[in-house]
Amino acid sequence: MRDKKDNATFDLPGFEPAAPLAPVVEPKRTGPRPRRSGLKQEQLHLLDETDTTGLPVWQRDDKLDLTGLPVWAPDPE
Repeated sequence: MRDKKDNATFDLPGFEPAAPLAPVVEPKRTGPRPRRSGLKQEQLHLLDETDTTGLPVWQRDDKLDLTGLPVWAPDPE
């Protein structure tokens, strides 16, 4: 970049004016676009049952306490 008031500065590489962009030519469409057949969507059940808020339904597990931590019990052997 060259400062107008300072003749001692030099031109840095990469700061030259940009070249004009080539115009983009799009092909002309000749008539209406062919209609695609609509694919039917199907609902995937990725989660277990959910309540009205969308959270999984609470299920009691004997191996976990009420906080969700594992219950440490001796083996019944």
